[in-house]
Amino acid sequence: MALPKHKTSKSRRDKRRTHKKLTAPNVSVCPKCGEAKLPHHACPSCGSYKGRTAVETEEE
Repeated sequence: MALPKHKTSKSRRDKRRTHKKLTAPNVSVCPKCGEAKLPHHACPSCGSYKGRTAVETEEE
């Protein structure tokens, strides 16, 4: 089994890890109720999508 001959520097190690980061999801505003929602998804609070009701939600 191969073993490293030299210590990997912090710079080289971190360069390798640059693509392992998480990004926050993009969030848009619902035009009907103003709540935050994911783009191209029905609004979780009012259930509207593209100006019409796509999902029935319980109103309390």
